[in-house]
Amino acid sequence: MTRRFTATLLVLGLAGLLAFDLTTTPPNPYKAPVVFAFGSGLAASGGFCGALPN
Repeated sequence: MTRRFTATLLVLGLAGLLAFDLTTTPPNPYKAPVVFAFGSGLAASGGFCGALPN
């Protein structure tokens, strides 16, 4: 296998994965999380999975 063949397989595989993802669940910008939330005032929620119970 050459590098060109391997790169072509990779690009086609990524394009296929992207196409599959977009057809199964179309993007909804109204439900998407914010990309950057610097200074939004929102506190982090959730826990640390490795924390021992009290």
